[in-house]
Amino acid sequence: MLEKTTRVNFLFDFYQSLLTDKQRLYMQLYYLDDLSLGEIAEEYGVSRQAVYDNVRRTESMLEDYEEKLNLFSKFQSRMDIIERLEELLDDQQDTSEEMRRLVSRLKEHE
Repeated sequence: MLEKTTRVNFLFDFYQSLLTDKQRLYMQLYYLDDLSLGEIAEEYGVSRQAVYDNVRRTESMLEDYEEKLNLFSKFQSRMDIIERLEELLDDQQDTSEEMRRLVSRLKEHE
């Protein structure tokens, strides 16, 4: 569950500007502020089912955006490359060729 929550939070960070105000609000309350579906429903005078449907539909939209735009996967790839570069720098071995290869991979993501 934590892995799904983390993924949705990242997707929300990348794609929230593509959501409606209500979608953005419900996702923020549910995922970032950790309110329950019932608490959100009570606060906004709607049914728990309405909040649930909105959150699930929005999750699906975020996944669709990611499938088409790949912003999160590119971010993850860049972070992996950066982490590897940092490891190489820490090792301080003769790693210039591998560092060049990693830098080229980073350039591909831009």
